[in-house]
Amino acid sequence: MNDIERSIGSMLVTDLFVEIPEDRMTPDDRLRGDLGLDSLGFVELRVQCENTFGITISDAEFTPENFTSIRTVADLVRTLRGSSPVAGD
Repeated sequence: MNDIERSIGSMLVTDLFVEIPEDRMTPDDRLRGDLGLDSLGFVELRVQCENTFGITISDAEFTPENFTSIRTVADLVRTLRGSSPVAGD
């Protein structure tokens, strides 16, 4: 995983108390299905991403499509920061 995915994984473990260790997470792990995030967890992840990456995630961007997996959240962060999703951050 690259830096943004790693940061999101760290947030999930440290701030949202996901029980899966960071080193066992993959970018395609589903936030709800694989990592057990509940609705409050999604809201907290949104806030943590905004604070950590200096972005604002609008209600229109706060969708299941953008919050499906670690990768989709990282791609949203990259888009909002104005960098390419394929760029190594």
